[in-house]
Amino acid sequence: MTPDGSAFEGEAEMLIVPGADGEIGVLARHAPLVAMLKAGSTRVHIRRGQEVREFATGPGFFKVEQDRALALVDDAVDVEEIDAERAHAQLEAAQAELARVEAGESDADRWQLEQRVKHAENQLAVTNGTTSPPIHTSAPVPG
Repeated sequence: MTPDGSAFEGEAEMLIVPGADGEIGVLARHAPLVAMLKAGSTRVHIRRGQEVREFATGPGFFKVEQDRALALVDDAVDVEEIDAERAHAQLEAAQAELARVEAGESDADRWQLEQRVKHAENQLAVTNGTTSPPIHTSAPVPG
């Protein structure tokens, strides 16, 4: 869900969102959860891996209760509909505002601006053919 409306609404087998401390994967009957989201890739797995919808999402919040998950983000763009010109404009605007913050000319939220930069960079990476980041788990790496 964005301020402009719903980016995706429907049933899914699994949802993976970019949590502030790493990716969060949610299946049916997941324990209740509230988390902060950073800009990144949100993936909706529909019908047992046969279809995956991916969105470049901005920062926000994530809530899970019963069999319902809600991601509230400032922007969500289906990767198949990313507009490179819009993403470039978002990146330039966020970088300019971040430069004003660093120069002491603005009191805007630095973290929020950094997330806007990452969101625009994520959109541009997708348009350039860069794949999604790998899914991280909490399992130890053998070796």
